[in-house]
Amino acid sequence: MKICVFGAASAHIDDIYVKKIEELGEMLAKRGHSLVFGAGATGLMGAAARGFKRGGGYIHGIIPEFFREEGVEIIYDDCDKMTYTKTMSERKQKMEDDCDAFIIAPGGIGTFEEFFEVLTLKQLGRHKKAIVVYNIGNYYDELENFMKVVYERKFINFKCYEMYSYFDSAEEIADYLESYEPSDTPWQKLKIND
Repeated sequence: MKICVFGAASAHIDDIYVKKIEELGEMLAKRGHSLVFGAGATGLMGAAARGFKRGGGYIHGIIPEFFREEGVEIIYDDCDKMTYTKTMSERKQKMEDDCDAFIIAPGGIGTFEEFFEVLTLKQLGRHKKAIVVYNIGNYYDELENFMKVVYERKFINFKCYEMYSYFDSAEEIADYLESYEPSDTPWQKLKIND
């Protein structure tokens, strides 16, 4: 399975996040999975790549050309395949197209945007891929609480609320992804508040 990991690029985050994502990547690679990611060498992007590499997994990095040209971010240079794009939107599209599942690691506004895009696309029936939120150190507790409020106030229906899952352990994530069965709910039902 090709797994897209979205997560922080920051090199200044607590080591507990880095360690947990490296461990997740290594375990997933050892279980035969490969990585699709944003090709950054720092933060949780770099941690995912190092973990997959340590586990012997295949790594596909996707990054805009201007990151390299303008030194926006340190690029992880040990990818098995590197794809350069013109824009951030093209980068994200290629990541989405090239994977079978998504893991949302802790991150900032870029990660939030990526999560909500793949969630919206799933709601609109553009894909049926698993979406997992890795809630390391309760990082996403407030997001989960907010999404409950969104459901309770009828801005989304319950089927939409069920389109992704929260986990706080790497083993649970791997087991979930490997046993995931896409819902047969027509996308139109995800847009109707019953």
